[in-house]
Amino acid sequence: MPYTDKTIACVECGTTFAFTAVEQELYASRGYQNEPKRCTSCRQARKSESGGFQSQRQMFTATCAQCGAETQVPFEPRQGRPVYCSSCYEKVRTAAK
Repeated sequence: MPYTDKTIACVECGTTFAFTAVEQELYASRGYQNEPKRCTSCRQARKSESGGFQSQRQMFTATCAQCGAETQVPFEPRQGRPVYCSSCYEKVRTAAK
């Protein structure tokens, strides 16, 4: 399906911006079904306001069950459940395949 450039009004500032055919094709290849609602400037401002997902995530200190190294994980470790550092987790995950 050929894409054509579209003009969209930003919901934040009201200015119009182009949603190009190339961007539409990229959105479709990634499985996105909705068009952008904000212009590039408003998207960047919104992203910097929120600090991004990674900076908001609380990290917990744990000891790797395999190598004993101290590591940071994005969940609270529970008693009886093994926690792995990144390298050991990758080894365990690869071995399970």
